[in-house]
Amino acid sequence: MDRTAVAKMGAVASASVCALVGGVVLAQYIFTMKKKTACMQALHLWTLLATYAVAVGQNQGQKNQECPKLNAQMPEFQKKTVHIKDPARVEEIICGLIKGGAAKLQIITDFDMTLSRFSYNGKRCPTCHNIIDNSKIITDECRKKLYQLKETYYAIEIDPSLTIEEKFPYMVEWYHKSHALLIEQGLQKDKFAEIVRESDVMLKEGYENFFDKLSEHNIPVFIFSAGIGDILEEVIHQAGVYHSNVKVVSNFMDFDENGILKGFKGELIHVYNKHDGALKNTEYFKQLKDNSNIILLGDSQGDLSMADGVANVEHILKIGYLNDKVDELLEKYMDSYDIVLVKDESLEVANSILQKIL
Repeated sequence: MDRTAVAKMGAVASASVCALVGGVVLAQYIFTMKKKTACMQALHLWTLLATYAVAVGQNQGQKNQECPKLNAQMPEFQKKTVHIKDPARVEEIICGLIKGGAAKLQIITDFDMTLSRFSYNGKRCPTCHNIIDNSKIITDECRKKLYQLKETYYAIEIDPSLTIEEKFPYMVEWYHKSHALLIEQGLQKDKFAEIVRESDVMLKEGYENFFDKLSEHNIPVFIFSAGIGDILEEVIHQAGVYHSNVKVVSNFMDFDENGILKGFKGELIHVYNKHDGALKNTEYFKQLKDNSNIILLGDSQGDLSMADGVANVEHILKIGYLNDKVDELLEKYMDSYDIVLVKDESLEVANSILQKIL
């Protein structure tokens, strides 16, 4: 074999050795990098799992905190005045309200005997109609007729043996007759502030906290009343709680150019036709399409339909004040309201729920 052939064979052999060594080094490098990558991936995965576990724990803790037990964490519910048929369901609704927060909340409420007191120290407090009935701006004869109407028709309104359908025409009669008597009196609008100041009307204990907290968080408040709107507005104005987030729908008076009562505006709102009134206010509720969580407060079976104009209800908590004929009506109220407050002259329960939400 000549020198050229030997040189070629040596070169090939060297190249083969170099290739072999290079392959080993490359394999080792790849293996090392894979190990490093695998370690990094494992470390990343472990970090994700740890973060998730912490988040789940925090979230669970938050859920536990957000969904309070009524008896253990909300002492207002331990009062003897509070009656709840299904506590677990009420806790679930309140939990939904809390999770929705201020952004989803709206209030729909009656006024007479719901936001205002039914009685104080054993004496009946007046409704918006009664403020006028008891005032000096009507004659004694008119007052006597209004009192007779109340004696006749209030007994029908709260009669547990009659259905809402049976009571309906009597309520229409009562309102039309009493409003006709007021129109005959030629009431002066500029006297209303004075008669409200001189009346025995009282808002429920805790009303300042209720209205002010809702105003602070810009929660819409829809007051839906079968009373007299002009008197209602004067009551909450004098109480200092007629904030910009409050809308009143009621029976508003119509005055002539001299401020003398000549009639009533729009269609009659009475205790048992609030369903129809709610549907007429769907435009208001459409503006609040994101406010799908509702706290409803009322004191009659007719108030249960006040939210019927809301199309997209997510959670609704119905709180009912039972002020009269408790033994006869308690079961019926507990079947229809989530929370029933018997002879309760405060807003403590509503305020305790708002405290959790806001």
